[in-house]
Amino acid sequence: MKSLLHNTIPSINRSSGIKSSSIESNSRAYLQFPRANGAKFLLSRQQKRQLTVNSVVDSASVDQYYGLTESDARNPTLSTSFRSQRDRKPNPTVLEAQTRVCTGPTQTKPLTEAQAFKVLDTILRSAKGDLKDEEQVSKAQLGAFFAAMTIRANTFPEATQWSEGERRAMDAYWPHLVRTLPSDIIFLADPEGSIMRLGSSIGPQYVGNGSHEMRLVGALREVLAGGHLGYEEVQGVLKDVLPLLEHDTVSESLLSAFLIGQRMNRETDRELKAYCLAFDDELGPVPVADVRSLTHYGEPYDGNTRFFRSTLFVAAVRSCYNEASLLHGVDWMPPKGGITEEQMLKFMGANTCITPLQAKTLLEDEAVGFAYVSQREARPSLYSLIEMREHIKKRPPLATTEKVQQFVRATGKEAMVAGFYHEGYEEPLLMLMRRRGVHAGLVVKGEEGALSMTMKMRSINASKGLPVNYCSGFRSLNTPPHYDVDGVSRESFSLIVDANEYGFEPSETPRTDRSVSKNIELGLDALRGEKGPAYDRIVLNAGMTDHLLGCSGAEDVSTALDRARDAIDSGKALNRFLSYIKISHKLK
Repeated sequence: MKSLLHNTIPSINRSSGIKSSSIESNSRAYLQFPRANGAKFLLSRQQKRQLTVNSVVDSASVDQYYGLTESDARNPTLSTSFRSQRDRKPNPTVLEAQTRVCTGPTQTKPLTEAQAFKVLDTILRSAKGDLKDEEQVSKAQLGAFFAAMTIRANTFPEATQWSEGERRAMDAYWPHLVRTLPSDIIFLADPEGSIMRLGSSIGPQYVGNGSHEMRLVGALREVLAGGHLGYEEVQGVLKDVLPLLEHDTVSESLLSAFLIGQRMNRETDRELKAYCLAFDDELGPVPVADVRSLTHYGEPYDGNTRFFRSTLFVAAVRSCYNEASLLHGVDWMPPKGGITEEQMLKFMGANTCITPLQAKTLLEDEAVGFAYVSQREARPSLYSLIEMREHIKKRPPLATTEKVQQFVRATGKEAMVAGFYHEGYEEPLLMLMRRRGVHAGLVVKGEEGALSMTMKMRSINASKGLPVNYCSGFRSLNTPPHYDVDGVSRESFSLIVDANEYGFEPSETPRTDRSVSKNIELGLDALRGEKGPAYDRIVLNAGMTDHLLGCSGAEDVSTALDRARDAIDSGKALNRFLSYIKISHKLK
């Protein structure tokens, strides 16, 4: 049977947006593609030329290769197609309301009376079974929505507490909801029986089912009142309930309320540490790579929806001069559902099921020197939350802490780089990096919250707050004027990187607009030496990151940038990139 994906063979199909010359420029390059039976075969440059856009691929092979079925496939070159089709979609009416109310004390936008009536009517009809399966409001949505309403009523400033319209709608619907909703939702909506004008004893008396839920309910009483938890309390809850299983006995509504509630209360340092470190030992001891330098890259897991994502290509460049890089992420993550490194690697035929131990091998391999590890392989407990996170809508604490992970350690120096967007999270990220004990740490405010610096000049109409290209961090010193808590001497820095000062012409960041193939095309063309905005962005981010982290040989910015350019112009970076795709399939 002809596959819907027969025109999307990676690296060879012009209609996919990837130029075959991008691969064919390396005369000795071979790429591996999986057969339907799990075996691998190699295509030489001449063989790849013979394949055309009319190639027909066995559908079973395509399903195995992309993780998609024919019925799932819309456009496999877009990031949206990597969402698991097995996951149920949230109710859009309630999800839109969550966008407004499941956020912080200054960002929340109270619902109008009409919006509140529509949302509560939708919830009531869903609870009564009047909505079709795909329209039902999920338990996770109910938990997030009512937890947010309770926290707003209990602790938020007047401007973001309930509007008069929300109060009128709740007064009208609560008498019906309290008779229809399950007890865990009633608890979340009115835990002390003091918010709703029609009181109920269910909330004050609710304790949950089983020991795990009882611990979660106890923690939620503190969270719903605007309070904070200790390190051990947070870790205890997370380890009790994760990973989520298909027939788990823990209430999804309670867990979603816990996750969004902690974010709305703005997590303390100890709470963030608990999320960050909770599953470090999930797979046993962390592998240690025998490399002199290792940088952990923490891009936002939900990807880019608009602009070129360059970190994967930056890693190939840095590997050419023995600066190893470990990237991590997922195939698809809400709320943005944008382009990720895993999507690009999967599209090009690389093995994306690499374990941390296999990543160690790639980092040590002189022909590669960088690696990507999926959260699916390294932290299955956290990966099990993806569907719930889509139904929560807003980012939970994990969106911050998952960027500061050490899936592999190094015998030499270690550094971390992470992207952020919302002001106020730069210091918590650096705090977590210090807690990890790395020698250097860097946070970058990039476009879309990514960690890539841009060539674009700042607009006079730019929003208030920290500008794009703001960088802050720390690095180790050779002299010991001050020692941090872990005994490492460090200096702190902050600056705004102006690419023009280093000889780059101002340019707009290339648009990709969720196109995985376009992002790959831009990156591979740059690694082939094609000058332009993508090339400049890769060079800037490789060289400037080396300099700010205090990497050997990068003490002078110009020298660091020239080193990155040479890695590209010599063809070494492209060779490393292609070697990764090939060698990733040989790992055992």
